[in-house]
Amino acid sequence: MIFDDFLIRAAIAAVGVAIAAAPLGCFVVWRRIAYVGDATAYAAILGVALALALSVPVIWGILLIAIGMAFTVSALGERGATTDSLLGVLANSALAAGLVAASLLSPGKLDLMAYLFGDILVVSKADLALILGGACAVSFLLIWRWRALVTTIVSLDLAYAAGYSPRKAQLVLTLALALVVAIAIKVVGALLIGAMLIIPVAAVRPWARGPEAMVLLATSAAVVAALGGLQASLWFETPTGPSIVCTAALMFALPFALRSIFGRG
Repeated sequence: MIFDDFLIRAAIAAVGVAIAAAPLGCFVVWRRIAYVGDATAYAAILGVALALALSVPVIWGILLIAIGMAFTVSALGERGATTDSLLGVLANSALAAGLVAASLLSPGKLDLMAYLFGDILVVSKADLALILGGACAVSFLLIWRWRALVTTIVSLDLAYAAGYSPRKAQLVLTLALALVVAIAIKVVGALLIGAMLIIPVAAVRPWARGPEAMVLLATSAAVVAALGGLQASLWFETPTGPSIVCTAALMFALPFALRSIFGRG
């Protein structure tokens, strides 16, 4: 029964993260802001270390730092300063600062591997509640501002004409991204959150006919990857977070492989 319980919690957590990450990933791909996701996820390690140092819930430390990093990168983007080199400095400096801060904590207080690559098999009921709550919050934000978000992506002028504020749309995406980072870090880890945002969306993009269809297809692909990766990690005794991402990558690569094999026939 214990074995079954932890597997059920792991499966629910994986699906919760998939449902939150895939729809947001569509906007990340449409707006070409994958760098924001990576920078925010890397900065989460610093949030973990600060939360443990201050003896506050880890989720609050992650949210604080993630929101701060997302807003910083977004603000720089509005000023035209988001060059690849600057973004690389921000993302990697935040990760390095987190690792240094973690090293200053008491030995055994922080399991870095669990936060870098995820440890879904030890998700507790409290973690599960946070993941599901965060997934619901992200879904609510995207549904609530769906028309404004899509219109802003299509055209800023059209958004202004329709009475939508691109700044508010950016705020919604920033908050949603911080929430996804906070809930996904226990499942796939900070280093692989960006992959869960991008790969399922890229895998279904050729078949999507419209924004709504793309969100539904990407979410379905992310759920399949999450459950398939979880099962694969049990079969092959591999790390679960990387296994989930590898499953998503296989889903992305399979159509190209089949096309190259059978396309000429």
